[in-house]
Amino acid sequence: MQPAEGHGERLLLFNLRTDADDHILGFTTHWMNALAQHYAAVDVLTTHAGRIVAAPNVRVFSVGRERGYGQVRRLLRFYRLLLALLLRHRYTACFAHMQPLFAALAGGPLRLFGVPLTTWYTHRQMSRQVRLATRFSRRVVTAVPDSYPLATPKLRVTGHGVDTAFYAPPARPPAAPPEALPRVVYVARLTPIKQQATLLDAAVLVRCQVVLVGDIPDGYDDAYRRDLLARVQRLGIADRVTFAGAQTPQQVRAHYQQAAVAVNLSPPGLFDKAALEGMACAVPTIVSNPAFLPLTMPYADMLHIDTPEDVVSLTARLNNLLAQPAAQRQRIGAHLRGRVEQQHSLAALIPRLVSIVNTGELPPEDPLPPA
Repeated sequence: MQPAEGHGERLLLFNLRTDADDHILGFTTHWMNALAQHYAAVDVLTTHAGRIVAAPNVRVFSVGRERGYGQVRRLLRFYRLLLALLLRHRYTACFAHMQPLFAALAGGPLRLFGVPLTTWYTHRQMSRQVRLATRFSRRVVTAVPDSYPLATPKLRVTGHGVDTAFYAPPARPPAAPPEALPRVVYVARLTPIKQQATLLDAAVLVRCQVVLVGDIPDGYDDAYRRDLLARVQRLGIADRVTFAGAQTPQQVRAHYQQAAVAVNLSPPGLFDKAALEGMACAVPTIVSNPAFLPLTMPYADMLHIDTPEDVVSLTARLNNLLAQPAAQRQRIGAHLRGRVEQQHSLAALIPRLVSIVNTGELPPEDPLPPA
């Protein structure tokens, strides 16, 4: 079946949440607009639309979660929008970003209209949606080899896509009062898999101020957040711990720029982009996922712990980093930023992604292959 009209290269983009202010997925606005530079037009189908900051050749269509639509209504609206777009335009390709559900739902119609599908997924969680998305996709892409949960010859590894022009160190380091405690920042959703409790336990023996940026995900129970609040009281560190809650990308950047050290305790399989954003801001970042080793060498002994639950090692790493002269922390931060720019910047990712989406393969001569 052929569409009724359409000309020029046009991309159909499936996005989970399109909102420039979203504290977790606000970065997708940067991706969307960067991709738009390579196509005549980009049409975005999203679950949730918030504040839209789109290039002139981008249109965003929402299935209505932000309006409170239920699952059945969202499903019907998805197919109505999808079929209308496919009938009206000829698409070069479809790219599903962290949207295995949309990829699975659209797989059949996309094949019928001859639109190749590429699915991006970086999470260790396996689901029926991921299996179906993989089956329907010409290619699946992920940031590092262990961040895709299914072994498949369709997989291509591209590195992540951090906007290093946005996530950058301040032009002038903020001045802190001499008596102020150094800040340790952890940016992540408040969920057990992120292991914020490990940082709180370590903070008992570390002279620092802890800032937890993030809130419970939509639809999750508040029990873990309540447990963390109770833990802070039990440990006697309530005066040194701040629960900042959900923040805009601009606020997240400000927290990083004011931090002496950042922490990310995501386990293997969760190659957390938030850690890369802290590194891009030139903040020494302690991590527990070995996938970060290509970035942290030769400072891995200072920045890695073996498991996310290792309170003793985290305590030692924090005390060691905070005892370093500010100039040494700046050298470590500058090294991390340089590695992120080379391997996981938006500027490095987009050409790889466009090549895979359009042709199914990485550029033949990629000057910056991901480590």
